[in-house]
Amino acid sequence: MTGRAQKRVCLGAFAGAHGVKGDVKIKAFTQKPEAVAAYGPVETESGARFTLSVIRILKDDQVLARAPEINSREDAIALKGERFYVDRQALPPPDEDEFYLDDLVGLKVLDETRAPMGAVKAVYNFGAGDVIELMDIPGIDGLRLVAFTKDNVLSVDLDAGWITVRRDAVDIAEEGAPADETANAAAMGEEDA
Repeated sequence: MTGRAQKRVCLGAFAGAHGVKGDVKIKAFTQKPEAVAAYGPVETESGARFTLSVIRILKDDQVLARAPEINSREDAIALKGERFYVDRQALPPPDEDEFYLDDLVGLKVLDETRAPMGAVKAVYNFGAGDVIELMDIPGIDGLRLVAFTKDNVLSVDLDAGWITVRRDAVDIAEEGAPADETANAAAMGEEDA
């Protein structure tokens, strides 16, 4: 078993109490919010274990749940902000061409010619789709964000520990603001852009 398979994955965080019996609001980090209770008992960063059952979905990313280990409103309030996890191996295997975002972190990055392009530092989603943050890119200072699309990320090989990213996707990110300023100036009809 690899170290990657032994990781814990964060499914959500306790977001507060609901009512007086110990029901809790949960901010879900799963694709379907009710999935926070689908993979068995969860464990907090401090080691406390909970067997969650979802009562109902409150919002797109929030559920109301209960657990026999949470006996009062005070217990639920004390958990606010605590993240909870399951072992990575408790999750089902992703479908073809799908990945658990956490599995991408730490992968080596190669370009189309197999030249090294650093490593994946993090994966984000700010609302417009997934973005990978690249670090240690040869010849480029700092970090770069690249949209995690089929156009930019040509292949992912979790077993080999690398992904292939189009070189020009990183080069475009490198150019950044100057290219955007030139395009904006041209769009406004400025002649000296």
